[in-house]
Amino acid sequence: MSLHKKRRHLRDFEPKIEDPLTGIANLFDASVVFIVSLIIALFTIYNMIELLNPKSEVTLVKRAEDGKIEVIIKKGKEIKAKRITKKELTGEGVRLGTAYQLKDGKIIYVPE
Repeated sequence: MSLHKKRRHLRDFEPKIEDPLTGIANLFDASVVFIVSLIIALFTIYNMIELLNPKSEVTLVKRAEDGKIEVIIKKGKEIKAKRITKKELTGEGVRLGTAYQLKDGKIIYVPE
């Protein structure tokens, strides 16, 4: 009987074999946390946290290297992108104000 107890006692101290893939799963979890924190940091640095708020209204103007301009408008959860062309349009309407372009390229709109 005492021999049986010794064997059981020795069995408890045997090294447990772990699955080698558990380390890879932990690396995957760590990389997901790193990516999410990087995205949040970029949104914070560029002051674009408003894009994540479903109640906010944001307008962005993007100019490509070839000179094409795109206006991105976000109202609530809806996002629309509009491209600006150099085509002249005709029609009837009401004058809303005047826009001025400064020497540094900024455009200022002055309502009437």
